[in-house]
Formats: sequence, structure tokens, C-alpha cells
Amino acid sequence: MTSEKKVIELTEAASFRVKEMQQHNEEEGSFLRVAVHGGGCSGLSYGMNFDNIQKDDDYVDEQHGLKILVSREDAPILMGTKIDYKQSLMGGGFTIDNPNAIASCGCGTSFRTAKVEGTPEVCD
Repeated sequence: MTSEKKVIELTEAASFRVKEMQQHNEEEGSFLRVAVHGGGCSGLSYGMNFDNIQKDDDYVDEQHGLKILVSREDAPILMGTKIDYKQSLMGGGFTIDNPNAIASCGCGTSFRTAKVEGTPEVCD
């Protein structure tokens, strides 16, 4: 299923970093799957991994030469999300700005939305 509008926006910096990781892990040509999982302090957590299989219910997008998959189930939770990559003297990392998140935890990787709370866990 190809989406007519973007579910997520991947910045050029994030795309560049993902492509570097694909090359390092010998995953060139694979899809980037962006997903939501239950858990974390606030109930939901983000996931990104490489996938070679496009499922029938996946939304597919291509940005900066990178093919992105989001499942139909995760799309409403991720709609409008922007993923960037920031580099600093202390290292680098992906940042995720999800306009649907109404609460998040201090670690920045766990969140919940008004419609989906997930299953919160105790954080260490």
C-alpha cells in the first residue's frame, strides 16, 4: 500500500545516517521500518530497524533515496512524526518529534498519545 501523504518525515541528516548504518551492516537496499511497540515508562516506544519484506498493509514512502515502511496499525500514532539526526561533541543520535505524543518520559524514547496509552513499565 503506497501512502498518498507522508506518515513520517525523515530529514536529510537522518537519511544519511541510516544509509551509513545500512552500509556498515550490509543492509543496502533494505527498507527502514519505523514502528511503535508497547512498553517503556509512558506505555509506547519507538522502533527502527532494517526490513527486507514489505507487507500488504504497509505504507511505503521514499525520502532522500531511502525506502520507509510503516504498518497500517502504527500509522495513526506516527502521523506527522519528524525523525532527525543530531551530532554533537558528546556523540550523536536520532531525535523523534511526534505531534501525537501527549506525554513522554525523561529518557525521550517512551510516550503515549491521547488515544493509545500502551502498556507502561517500571523504568530503572
